[in-house]
Amino acid sequence: MEIENQYPIGRLQAQDYSPEAKENALNDIKILPDILEAALNNLDEYQLHTPYREGGWTVHQVVHHIADAHINAYIRLKLGLTENNPTINPFDENLWAELDDVKTVPVNVSATLLHALHRRMYEALKYLTDADWMRTVFHPGQQKEMTLWDILNLYSWHGKHHVGQINYLREKMKW
Repeated sequence: MEIENQYPIGRLQAQDYSPEAKENALNDIKILPDILEAALNNLDEYQLHTPYREGGWTVHQVVHHIADAHINAYIRLKLGLTENNPTINPFDENLWAELDDVKTVPVNVSATLLHALHRRMYEALKYLTDADWMRTVFHPGQQKEMTLWDILNLYSWHGKHHVGQINYLREKMKW
């Protein structure tokens, strides 16, 4: 049961690059802000401050985490497009989720940010060549190189993963 509500769409699956997989992942990036807004529709402050699972983040924290993580993704992708195998900066998502801005800023601010960010991300990525997708960045936290395709695949899943957590909570609580 715990795995089901922590990973309602399943864990990230590595996926080989293909034109079809790329189009699907780009579409996920394009529509994430809208599906997130639908998941948040009509939630009140009590509901937004309810953890999606025991010991997990609140919906409020999840929304801000998506924005924080996807800002990092955008920067990582842009670095990978403009530099030769740059080292990216990892971040401690749990510490970020406890910062004051996460506690005080309404979720609609991060939802709005995601609309602009994902528009920019989609536009930056939609014309990449197959060779561009194989460009790499180095992730020091994981001690490995990641292709731009790996990053897109990760964040395509990441957004759906967290929206799935919110929707799972809504279903469980009958909201």
